[in-house]
Amino acid sequence: MNPSTLENPAGAAMRIMIVDDEDLARQRLRAILGDIEAQFAHRIVAEAGHGAQAIELLAAESVDLMIIDVQMPRMNGIELARHLASLPRPPAVVFVTAYDEFALKAFEVHALDFLVKPVRAQRLLETLQRIARLTRPQTAAIEALNQSSDQRAREFVGVHERGRVVLVPVVDILYLKAEQKYVTIRTAQKQYLTEESLVALEEEFRESMVRVHRNALVARGAIAGFERVEGATDEDAAGEPHWEVMVRGIDERLPVSRRQWPIVKGLLRR
Repeated sequence: MNPSTLENPAGAAMRIMIVDDEDLARQRLRAILGDIEAQFAHRIVAEAGHGAQAIELLAAESVDLMIIDVQMPRMNGIELARHLASLPRPPAVVFVTAYDEFALKAFEVHALDFLVKPVRAQRLLETLQRIARLTRPQTAAIEALNQSSDQRAREFVGVHERGRVVLVPVVDILYLKAEQKYVTIRTAQKQYLTEESLVALEEEFRESMVRVHRNALVARGAIAGFERVEGATDEDAAGEPHWEVMVRGIDERLPVSRRQWPIVKGLLRR
């Protein structure tokens, strides 16, 4: 791929965002990009210190290419790439990493572009000249890499609102509830909708959330207590009494199914 293929149809320079938590690292990338400007037309439109800030800036800036550090606080580069991949037109992604040779093999196997710190101008130029927008196989590779190199659950769940990604901090989520084709994400202040499956969310957040019903997960830290209630649930047409979970910070309560009650009660005793 030659440099001209990285320019937009109008011939304008590529718009680049640098994402790295270290000021010196961002300064070095700016300097290196300046050194190769004659060979690769570009414009640095934004800089971010972590993934969540990058998503916020992306809502206001049109970006063609993002140079992303892998290891950052709040949201690392792999999680950021996962959120970017959900966009209709994700920007191209180049990873910057200080991983050792064995960890780098993960990037090579999945054909992801990466740069090893300290970044060299010629290596950056070569990478930029062949980078393309995220393809479907690359998206799948990012998912695999997210599982293989970082076993932690995400710190944010990304939802789409009016053409942009909104990041919902996992620590703010009170419950997740499946309703038809969507899952409702409930925080103390607001509700969001995601198309992610409840089963996948349960697997990822099994350490912080517990299933109380076939269609609902509740954050363990958000459980304020339980109350025995008369009347039927959707699983109990006979109208027998059932348990409901009281959720901290909101008036809403969720039914606990008969199947899940022994499990929930047992987990909360630990």
